[in-house]
Amino acid sequence: MAGQAQVLNEAVRKATTTRQVFVSSSALAFLPDAVRAAGGRAPMIVGDRNTMEAAGYDAHAILEQAGLASVAPVLLEAAPRVKPHAALARDIAGAIKAQGTTPVAVGSGVINDLTKYAAELAGVPYICVATAASMDGYAASGAALLDDGFKRTLDCAPPVSVVADLDVIARAPARMAGWGYGDLAGKIVAGADWKLADLLGEEPINPEPFALVQDNVRGWLSQPDAIGAGNSAAMGDLMNGLLVSGFAMQAHGNSRPASGAEHLISHVWEMERLTYEGEPAAHGACVGIGTVAILALYEWFLAQDIDENVIAQARGAASTPEAVEAEIEAAFSDPHIAESARTEMRVKMERAPRRAERLATLAADWPALREELRRYCIAPDEMETWLRAAGAAAHPGDLGVPLAQLAKECRRARLIRRRFTILDLLDDLGWLDKGIAALMAEGGFWGRRSKGQGIAISTP
Repeated sequence: MAGQAQVLNEAVRKATTTRQVFVSSSALAFLPDAVRAAGGRAPMIVGDRNTMEAAGYDAHAILEQAGLASVAPVLLEAAPRVKPHAALARDIAGAIKAQGTTPVAVGSGVINDLTKYAAELAGVPYICVATAASMDGYAASGAALLDDGFKRTLDCAPPVSVVADLDVIARAPARMAGWGYGDLAGKIVAGADWKLADLLGEEPINPEPFALVQDNVRGWLSQPDAIGAGNSAAMGDLMNGLLVSGFAMQAHGNSRPASGAEHLISHVWEMERLTYEGEPAAHGACVGIGTVAILALYEWFLAQDIDENVIAQARGAASTPEAVEAEIEAAFSDPHIAESARTEMRVKMERAPRRAERLATLAADWPALREELRRYCIAPDEMETWLRAAGAAAHPGDLGVPLAQLAKECRRARLIRRRFTILDLLDDLGWLDKGIAALMAEGGFWGRRSKGQGIAISTP
């Protein structure tokens, strides 16, 4: 735990905005210090009924006992959970401006993002009180909200202080720690994808944010059984890992240190409002499943031989602008999602002239490049086992998604963001359909998980 705390302290020192982080038992006692450091304006707690019961009412009492009279909390209605609508954040911003307050988000993903964006619109700093070890966005810049029907990451500053009371976090529903573990698992793919983009000249690695995550992620993931059992020390390390990932994003200026192709699969499901058992699918659950899927794709890819003959056969195999447009048209029925995909792919296609250079580098350096990528990957079977032990989703069926649909997501995912990932390299090679089909066939990674029966997958 001490080593993890040292990593967290180092991450805070490198952060651009956040200046205080309190992670401990009874950390709520430090909330008045955080409010005073934020300027001493009257605090305004933002939460829903569940998070107010978990920590909000205690936070309100602690602030009043410290002589910091807080205004009436903003109580968000949840049925069953608060929806991440940018319009709601704008309403909260109006309340902040009208009352001249410092907003205090008490909650996890959606509540934190709503308050973060509201604070940005109101032009004030905000404080975050974490109530579950469920996601890495507490300390990150940007808020993922639905705006005009499309889930976007809206620019906004991270909190100036984070208070993570481990007593509160230990009382959160166990599945929420599974979501956090799934979100952390995605950092394995994020590292491999960024290394791939760097090696092929697409996006250079920023050494410090990269190292903050990749030097520590295996340690954060090393106690899945303890996470599943709710062990307090393991939960503290999980929380530290989630916060450090957020600080790495904060230091880099975007989510590249913590997000790769696995998050793109998650984003597709979240944008299309996937639900399971009547509730919106949790971000960390989607990311965990996406992580296993992309690690399986990496495993298949890294088992291939690549030489000049492969590159010669790949000439003309990559998607043309016309093919991309047809793909977007077929992939997304929602016009908002389709239009955003067009915008992202236009930017990505501007790099199409570099394709020949990317493939030449791949062929010339393949043995060394393959070994380097293997350093950052974990076998998908092993990752699946870890996720299960932590109580996290690992198979698309855990969210009611058929395997045939997962096959489609591996194609659709690359269309929604300009970020270069393994999915784009496979498209360069003309191998994306081939790789997906190999995983879904009998004997392939996902085929073995369909009760021993191979499933026929039709890919465009």
